[in-house]
Amino acid sequence: MTKDQVEARLARVIERIRAAASRAGRPASDIEILPVTKGHAARGIEIVGALGVARIGENRVPEAEAKRAELGPTPGVAWHLIGRLQRNKARRALRLFDVVESVDSVRLAGTLSRIVAEEGREPMEVLVQVNTSGEAAKAGMGPDAALDAVAEICELPGLRVAGLMMMAPFTEDEAVLRPAFRRAARLLERCRTEIPAFEGRDLSMGMSNDFEIAIEEGSTRVRLGTLLLGER
Repeated sequence: MTKDQVEARLARVIERIRAAASRAGRPASDIEILPVTKGHAARGIEIVGALGVARIGENRVPEAEAKRAELGPTPGVAWHLIGRLQRNKARRALRLFDVVESVDSVRLAGTLSRIVAEEGREPMEVLVQVNTSGEAAKAGMGPDAALDAVAEICELPGLRVAGLMMMAPFTEDEAVLRPAFRRAARLLERCRTEIPAFEGRDLSMGMSNDFEIAIEEGSTRVRLGTLLLGER
């Protein structure tokens, strides 16, 4: 990939975000782009940072460690973990990432909370991963359990629960996608209303194949890999 290629793709993505936000009656400034750099060379992180994109998403702790070692400090770029986090890698993750979007259980949240305290670091920003599609293969809490779980996580010291994250079914069928996105947006609103400690500003949902629908249904952060950086 080259900077010119990514810059051209970014410009097209921004136009599509503006159009989707307009259809939903929302300002485009409400939506953040999270470039997903997993599987791409570390150079991709340098490119998106140079283009003014302030966040990147990685799926795996070992890959992020290798890229961090290669790049050194990346001022102005926040690192988000968006892949499933095993509890035995939680300490490593906290040293690498600024945000963990994939907190899919109270148990994992408790582990993160304990490590934050042990290391004497500032509170960690997290999103709670929910599963609103009903797919057994998807990580995350179902809607029936999520409200109580989010409330419990919000009580843990050392964590700032900024919102929710969800993974939609991999399909182009709007009749499948829209209800899943809509349930996540409704759950976010319930958490905002019923849980005082829930910050609730972020709803991370939508990827390269479905981000416009996600925006129309309330997403505030879209996770884009191939669409921005090309094929892995």
